[in-house]
Amino acid sequence: MSSSSEVDTGMVLALADDALVASHRLSEWIARAPSIEEDVALANIALDLLGQARLLYALIGDEDELAYRRPAGAFRNAVMLERPNGDFGATIARLLLLAAHQHALYSSLAAADGDLGAIAAKAVKEVSYHRDHARAWTVRLGDGTEESHRRMQDGLDAEWAVWGELAPTQEAVDWATAVITQATLRVPGPVLAVERQEHTADLDELLSTMREVTAVHPGATW
Repeated sequence: MSSSSEVDTGMVLALADDALVASHRLSEWIARAPSIEEDVALANIALDLLGQARLLYALIGDEDELAYRRPAGAFRNAVMLERPNGDFGATIARLLLLAAHQHALYSSLAAADGDLGAIAAKAVKEVSYHRDHARAWTVRLGDGTEESHRRMQDGLDAEWAVWGELAPTQEAVDWATAVITQATLRVPGPVLAVERQEHTADLDELLSTMREVTAVHPGATW
């Protein structure tokens, strides 16, 4: 792996933390999604994100140390990703916006030389599927029943309001806007640029759950 001095450590850490936290929240849908097929799909997306997080952590340090032993305050993930799942429509909206952002960002990073470029090139292929999956559900719910349309719009409104925390590119915004229009939904408005927010108790809860086994068996290997 490339040494951490060759990459923007802060940027890589934020990318990894975003992927790890989003992965955990998606994994919470297993056995709770609308169908077994969707259970499998969300589990696969969660595993993709976890794999991305691992590769990015390993690029800048020890992955177990970074994932399991840092305090919550040291994480750089966007707060929108640590919030509890809530409605399925909100989860799909969050996935749509995250995947749009990641696809544009990884596409740009894939042109770089070295290990980060290789990681990004692999990730962009995975995120292409994530985008397609989120797009299909957004259209299905948005252009479905009156109830599904309302729930999808509510989820989109809530997630769009904080999407600026990820600093999406114009390419990502344009892509998401086209999907929203196709789904007969209302584009909530301009994406407002905001700084990454202070973490909430939701991240403490998430990390505590994620670290249950390592807390009982620190340093164990299987």
